[in-house]
Amino acid sequence: MVNVHDFEQDALGKAVPYGIYDVQHNQGTVYVGQSADTPTFAVDNIAQWCATERLERFPQATELLIEADGGGSNGSRSRVWKQQLQEKVADRFGLTVTVCHYPTGTSKWNPVEHRLFSEISKTWAGCPLRTFDLALHYIGQTKTQTGLKVQAHLVTEHYATGVKVSDEEMTALNLQRHDVCPQWNYTIRPRTNSSLN
Repeated sequence: MVNVHDFEQDALGKAVPYGIYDVQHNQGTVYVGQSADTPTFAVDNIAQWCATERLERFPQATELLIEADGGGSNGSRSRVWKQQLQEKVADRFGLTVTVCHYPTGTSKWNPVEHRLFSEISKTWAGCPLRTFDLALHYIGQTKTQTGLKVQAHLVTEHYATGVKVSDEEMTALNLQRHDVCPQWNYTIRPRTNSSLN
């Protein structure tokens, strides 16, 4: 029997999926959080991907291109998103990170939606997701005839909402906005040790 409504008071918890899709290798990675869909949660997942799968498939990479929706945890207006990318990805891994956000209403063109999450939805269609283990199982079982493979990881850390980034912290970022649609397109370069002080 499938429940037609969510009753949070009866749930074991709330699953918060964050997906990363590697277009070149047709591989998806979904991190399933248990607290809130925050910019810190999003960047922690990207950093974990960089520390593992990026090193496996792109060991010599010095640049990372992220295509992201314009809102939510990786929103184009989020200061926390940019500050965390600087600290946890650009500075930590020495990567030049270029972010291109999809404008409002165009996220359906994002490959993570129509090439990853749509296939996950087909895999678990009609299956009650009663536990985190079940959700991870169905995500990990997602495959397509064109070779899509998906890994799933549970994230147990609690993420606080309402985190703020000061003007001073924003000024310290090594962020350059692009000439075309600068509100949606920008590059964050690693900071040198002297610029971190």
